Amino acid sequence: MEIGNLPFGTTDWSTVERTEHKGDSGMATWRTRQFGPIRVRMVEYTPGYLADHWCKKGHVLLCLEGELHTELDDGRTFLLKAGMSYQVADNAEAHRSSTSTGAKLFIVD
Repeated sequence: MEIGNLPFGTTDWSTVERTEHKGDSGMATWRTRQFGPIRVRMVEYTPGYLADHWCKKGHVLLCLEGELHTELDDGRTFLLKAGMSYQVADNAEAHRSSTSTGAKLFIVD
């Protein structure tokens, strides 16, 4: 990733508008900022959340709170706890998220 033409700035995430995204079960709440081609999000999943799609977008994802289960389309599964992260390239491995306890994430894509 090359970050160009982006002056220094700060984000107070509590002031960024929330949008809601339903899953197969549960809800995701996003606070999103766009910096040119780079999307940065603070995402919260309710307990019992299961994504309604297999994602093929690349991300760098940091779990801030809770636990996130990530399933790859080849059957592998990963558990992220607070302080853990993952990274995946665009169109590399389709993945789907879920959480039984809820989770708060910081995502760059």
